[in-house]
Amino acid sequence: LGMRFQSATRGEPSEIIIHVRMLDEANVDQQEALGVIGVNLIYGAFYYHQPEKLIASLNENLPPERIQVDMIKFSGPAYAEVDNRLMSLQLVSQGLTNAVMFTADGESVQPAEILHKKTILVERGSFRPVTYATNDMLEGARKIFLRQPEAKEEDLVVLMEMTLENLLAEGQLNHADFLARVDILGSLGRTVLISKFGEYYRLAGYLSRYTNKMVGLVMGVPSLHEIFDEKYYLNLEGGILEALGRMFKSGLKLFVYPLEDDESGGLITATQLEVAPNLRHLFQYLIENGFIQEITDYHRDYLKIFPPDVLARMRAGDPTWENMVPPEVSRMIKARQFFGFRQPVAA
Repeated sequence: LGMRFQSATRGEPSEIIIHVRMLDEANVDQQEALGVIGVNLIYGAFYYHQPEKLIASLNENLPPERIQVDMIKFSGPAYAEVDNRLMSLQLVSQGLTNAVMFTADGESVQPAEILHKKTILVERGSFRPVTYATNDMLEGARKIFLRQPEAKEEDLVVLMEMTLENLLAEGQLNHADFLARVDILGSLGRTVLISKFGEYYRLAGYLSRYTNKMVGLVMGVPSLHEIFDEKYYLNLEGGILEALGRMFKSGLKLFVYPLEDDESGGLITATQLEVAPNLRHLFQYLIENGFIQEITDYHRDYLKIFPPDVLARMRAGDPTWENMVPPEVSRMIKARQFFGFRQPVAA
């Protein structure tokens, strides 16, 4: 759905394009919803000069269970200062959709364009900043993923996912911080997914909407431990059994990066994870059937790298943070003063 208009007499046209996902079952209801959102778009283009207000108005007189807007693009002189990545973020934060996606060059895209009938590998994180461990985890998972008989490299799509909950960790959305993370991921050639899927089973359900091929989720041992914490599934009638059933029903696999134990210095791998006694047989079933797999190809030194530690050193002016991130990430952070970077303290 699109709107093209002139904001000045004889001026160049400006344009707004949105992708609407219709959730009504009956065609007549879909037609009605499309008409309402079309009127809202036209009205907003002429009367709401702040794109955020226009986005908020798109679903006026439409309950959220009838439509989702999962892509929006502003262009032209009326929107010369608009960053479409921030507008995509607005779609999620204002509740118009559960997830948005943009490519490494910052182009907002409809998820189906990227994911349709593809094999998908997703790494969730804060990416604040991207570290050697971030890339090591992904590369180790990628090698195992491509060994699976149903995975082909030419069909593989790699996504770096950030949740809205993570972006709101400091209480409110920080646009500069968000763009810093996205710019760094873009410089590494990564496609970015922003979602409201706090629980992994919801992410799995979203991805299965677009593909019937293999999906892999990349995570560390702490995230795997959270998956087997029953407190996260109190809202489901079937509890953890329902959540895991929904997560693994399409053959999804978890690729788990080991953790170095602070006290003993030993490794905690996926198969060594201690879960609640009543879940041990379920956990073992998933291990033995290949739904949970260890990442075995990794750099031991990178296991000690954690983004919060890198961030703290960076802000304290401790130059050792540069040894924890790839050179291109370090250069971008210093050149553009990302994440509160401070110059090293003189000795």
